Amino acid sequence: MPIRASKRTDSLVPEFSRYSSPLDRALQTVKNEGVTGIFRGGFTTLLRESIGNAVFFSVYEYVRHYMHLQLKPTLSDRSNLVDMGIGIVTGGLGGVAFWSAVLPLDVAKTIIQTSPDKSSSRNPFLILNSIYRRAGLKGCYTGLGPTIVRAFPANAAAIVTWELAMKMLGINRD
Repeated sequence: MPIRASKRTDSLVPEFSRYSSPLDRALQTVKNEGVTGIFRGGFTTLLRESIGNAVFFSVYEYVRHYMHLQLKPTLSDRSNLVDMGIGIVTGGLGGVAFWSAVLPLDVAKTIIQTSPDKSSSRNPFLILNSIYRRAGLKGCYTGLGPTIVRAFPANAAAIVTWELAMKMLGINRD
């Protein structure tokens, strides 16, 4: 089981080469750790999603409400275009807020899920404390730049699509 540090990144997560495919990884995990091994990092994922979605929807709804208040007097026949613009801004900002709030939990989750030692800590707060002691706050936010660059357009597209589907179904949210 050779472990080698990645040459492509300065990540705190080591690179492993002992599995031939995702299915091989799943089968080996079940063999070595039991079915519960498949759910390693599940609590941290639940925590990340709970906090992150609370932040996402708070930012999304607040900015959406504020933008509708500010643009209401200027709405014209092009309201679909304005609604799309609002969806882009609110979805994008919501996604950026989501990841800004919970990226440290995602870093801890990744370490929990990729640790070769099945007896290593699964407590995300102990892991983050260790990262903070070694690399400071920057270490807890490893990968923030690419995550934010991806989060804005991905969440903007998701919200615009969702709002368009709501309109097509005749569901009025205002």
